[in-house]
Amino acid sequence: MLYVATVHYRSPRWVEIQTRYLRRHISVPYQTWTSLEHIDPTYSEYFDRVLAQHGSHAGKLNHLAMEISEQASDSDLLMFLDGDAFPIADPIPLITDRLAKAPLLAVRRAENFNEPQPHPCFCVTTVGTWRRLPGDWTSGYTWPGPRGRLGGDVGGNLLRKLELTKTPWTDVLRSNRTNLDPLYYAIYGDVVYHHGAGFRTGELSLVDRDGAPQPRWRSHSRALRPFIRVADRRRWRSWERKTEEHHARQSERIFARIQRDDPDWLSDFL
Repeated sequence: MLYVATVHYRSPRWVEIQTRYLRRHISVPYQTWTSLEHIDPTYSEYFDRVLAQHGSHAGKLNHLAMEISEQASDSDLLMFLDGDAFPIADPIPLITDRLAKAPLLAVRRAENFNEPQPHPCFCVTTVGTWRRLPGDWTSGYTWPGPRGRLGGDVGGNLLRKLELTKTPWTDVLRSNRTNLDPLYYAIYGDVVYHHGAGFRTGELSLVDRDGAPQPRWRSHSRALRPFIRVADRRRWRSWERKTEEHHARQSERIFARIQRDDPDWLSDFL
């Protein structure tokens, strides 16, 4: 049995899409377990189990895995999916191949400043492996980020647990032929699509922020610096607004094509 753990929060916009693509592409018996905090409970009909949850995204995933582990066997598969992620092809051949090499496979967003950790937008292991580690999606563990600053994110503590227990894992990397954005709208391993910030339309990513206009006040005389700071803030806010608006328009255009099941929507990426 394959158990799919996924979290939806505030908006049900991805519920029908995700479950439709799971039905279309999962070739083994499976169950879907989810959280629908602040979502109309009628959407429960799309899932096998809905748990009442509150808290962080990572905490909800940990709770789903804990509850699944209470009824599943060690040999059962445990798949984590972000709410705005879903298979675009049968992932079972990839899963079977990778789990023969290491006990856990997961997306690694190398495009996000070479992030080193497993990402929960798509991760598969066995229930037994998750129990033995034990698995933990919370952040905490850090690594060098953009411009030498320490960074961290969901999956950080899972990475450290894998390191400490010397448990190997295999990464699933971005496989887009065309990139409409350096981070969002990603296909991984040719089998899974992750929209990215699908519940926070328009959000700026670290990749966006790294390309933001740089402050100019330091290169001017002390007398001019206060005025240049004001101009820099205005320039940054204008850039931020335009970038957010671009993300929102692009995200909605892609979402609309996916929602209406446009057979050619993947052509933007392949």
